[in-house]
Amino acid sequence: MSNPSFVKNYTAGGAINAYRIVKFSAAETVVLGAAATDNLIGVCSDVSPAANERCDVYLEGMVYIEAGAAVAQGAPVTADAVGRGVTAAPAAGANNRIVGFAIEAASAAGDLFRVLLSPGYMQG
Repeated sequence: MSNPSFVKNYTAGGAINAYRIVKFSAAETVVLGAAATDNLIGVCSDVSPAANERCDVYLEGMVYIEAGAAVAQGAPVTADAVGRGVTAAPAAGANNRIVGFAIEAASAAGDLFRVLLSPGYMQG
């Protein structure tokens, strides 16, 4: 069960798949988060907008994210190159932006798993 507590509507700056992590590209515009160093802000809802369409972005709460690899329960979650959720694992002294923590495990890429959104940074 997904339980978002704060949702905001933005314009998609490009095609965004449902349940993918997003970042700002301009004022009121979001695109896929494509790296652990991007300023990730939330997760696209269950609708996949095309470029210039409106989309709901989950900013707080417990939501589903599509996994880019296996993720352990409790792991900090960041974005892979296509906005899927993966375990944040910064190198020593490096920073990763995270969107939250896995409430349940994902066993493989493509799985939907729940994440408690808590955006922030993590240093290795």
